[in-house]
Amino acid sequence: MNYGYQPSPTVVPSPGFDARADAEALRKAMKGWGTDEKTIINILANRTNAQRQEIAMQFKTLHGKDLIKDLKSELSGNFELLIVAMMIPLPQYYARELHEALSGMGTDEGVLIEVLCTMSNNETRIIQQAYQSMYGRSLESDLMSDTSGCFKRLMVSLCCANRDESFNVNQAAAQQDAHALHRAGVQQFGTDESTFNQILVQRNPAQLQQIFAEYEGIAGHPIEQAIKQEFSGDIEKGLLAIVKCVKNRPAFFAEQLYKSMKGCGTQDNRLIRLVVTRSEIDMKDIKHAFVQQYGQSVEDFISSDCTGDYKKCLLALVS
Repeated sequence: MNYGYQPSPTVVPSPGFDARADAEALRKAMKGWGTDEKTIINILANRTNAQRQEIAMQFKTLHGKDLIKDLKSELSGNFELLIVAMMIPLPQYYARELHEALSGMGTDEGVLIEVLCTMSNNETRIIQQAYQSMYGRSLESDLMSDTSGCFKRLMVSLCCANRDESFNVNQAAAQQDAHALHRAGVQQFGTDESTFNQILVQRNPAQLQQIFAEYEGIAGHPIEQAIKQEFSGDIEKGLLAIVKCVKNRPAFFAEQLYKSMKGCGTQDNRLIRLVVTRSEIDMKDIKHAFVQQYGQSVEDFISSDCTGDYKKCLLALVS
């Protein structure tokens, strides 16, 4: 979804791309004693996901082998996880991440929020198709069985992929929605969460910006403050994610990157997902927002939090 700025990626199509030559170079890097990790990084971190798919097809055609399986057998640890994530087509990768978030003991609501609160209608539909194909179940049915309450209703609404994606701004309608949000929140005993859900899920980003401006004029405080006062837990985080993406999309992802690396231990799955998925979209914008918000570069954070080939590959993807 276009949020009013021209995204700038760090990973772009490689000029003079030759999938066959790349496939041969990767085969050579993994053949015999030892593995040439530098070559693997130089090739895969400098190709788009679509180009990596072509390399994998050439690799299978030339050698009758699955490139991902060969890479997994040669690599280990977080470096292996990163390289494998880079090799999966994005819709399938998102579907896998959502499935893992919904499977096992407990639900990782953070993944659901990061993905479903930030996607366009078309992206959401493509991910749902991949999910159905991979797991034989609909994403919506798994969300309904693994989440509850207001958060479940938000996730199911987002799954409908029915947001207005025009750039039309109607000031009178924005005033009406702003008043409705004010009545549903601070002016009511208890919160009418369905009003927040309906407006934040359906209105286009430009209209939402107008609604937020009107709301602040009426209430005397930003919409984020109302959400924090009226909601808690996962529904609060989900609604705030939508608001943050509308107001400053790169800043939202910069915050997610920061949270993946701050404190004791790095949340490597989260870091990998963010770097792999955003490097072809808006990583330059995210890096700029990161410096503004945290006074340090993404590269500095990665360098201090990660090691070895894992660090080198992450740095190649964000540089």
